[in-house]
Amino acid sequence: MDVSMTLWALTIGGLAALIAVDFFVGRKPHDVSIKEAGIWTAVWIALACLFGLGLLFFSGGEPAGEFFAGFITEKSLSVDNLFVFVLIMAKFAVPSQYQQRVLLVGVLIALVLRAVFIAAGAAILASFSWVFYLFGAFLIWTAWKLIQEARAGEEDEEYEENKLLKAVERRFGVADRYHGTKLWIQQNGKRVMTPMLVVMLAIGTTDVLFALDSIPAIFGLTQDPYIVFTANAFALMGLRQLYFLIGGLLQKLVHLSYGLSVILGFIGVKLVLHALHESGVHVPEISIPVSLGVICAVLVITTITSLMASKKAETKEVREQGEGTTKKGADV
Repeated sequence: MDVSMTLWALTIGGLAALIAVDFFVGRKPHDVSIKEAGIWTAVWIALACLFGLGLLFFSGGEPAGEFFAGFITEKSLSVDNLFVFVLIMAKFAVPSQYQQRVLLVGVLIALVLRAVFIAAGAAILASFSWVFYLFGAFLIWTAWKLIQEARAGEEDEEYEENKLLKAVERRFGVADRYHGTKLWIQQNGKRVMTPMLVVMLAIGTTDVLFALDSIPAIFGLTQDPYIVFTANAFALMGLRQLYFLIGGLLQKLVHLSYGLSVILGFIGVKLVLHALHESGVHVPEISIPVSLGVICAVLVITTITSLMASKKAETKEVREQGEGTTKKGADV
């Protein structure tokens, strides 16, 4: 796409306006209900669909297909982020009424950092086409690693602060308790951070680690920086509401890692084929419609099998509890 600076400015301005509205609506700390989260999740998805239809109308089917494939991929990968967000909230004991504010600012930090990653990635790919090989190999390795972790049943039971966050805490100091939504306070004559600011930074900087997977993945679907940025933006901006909507369902998505590994591996292969094609090797390339179909099919199958497995496990647990109660009654 030939995107002018005016269109870039309008797009960023529009996204900033949406963020401002989101902040205004959620400015008062409160517990987010399932109904509220569901409505706003639907709103963000509808806005993304409208943007994709706008691309279809003004730029044609290929950019629109790339946007939808990128958006769905980023959205599915962002669900994996929610597992870590739950751990971060527990680690810092964030009061429920403040969690939406934490996520809003944390996601905004993540969006800014991802914009930097996207600009750097676009510049590198424009100058060095062989980087496609690296991106492809990295995604295939990541897919294999996800499968290995899923088969081993590895789960992070507690969030560990990264070195950057620890360094910031040592430099500025942290208050011993929350002070509403304040980010800085005066304590013993010194200006220190509140736990609210620390957890916001934790959310934002942790997302950088996820960007190491998601940014190469979406560049495997499109090399257009405008589409890469907007797909990331719409996927991230609805993440706060999604956290409250499916927070209770996360543990039931037991096959999510397998589904994500298939998607990342598939895109990795697509990148390698594209790199070979760019090098003059006659190999088939995977089209965007095929990519979109594969990604959607994997997510649907993963969700169905996850819910079936979770229901089976719950039924087994209830049966075992019933048998234990019966045995205990017989012993008495």
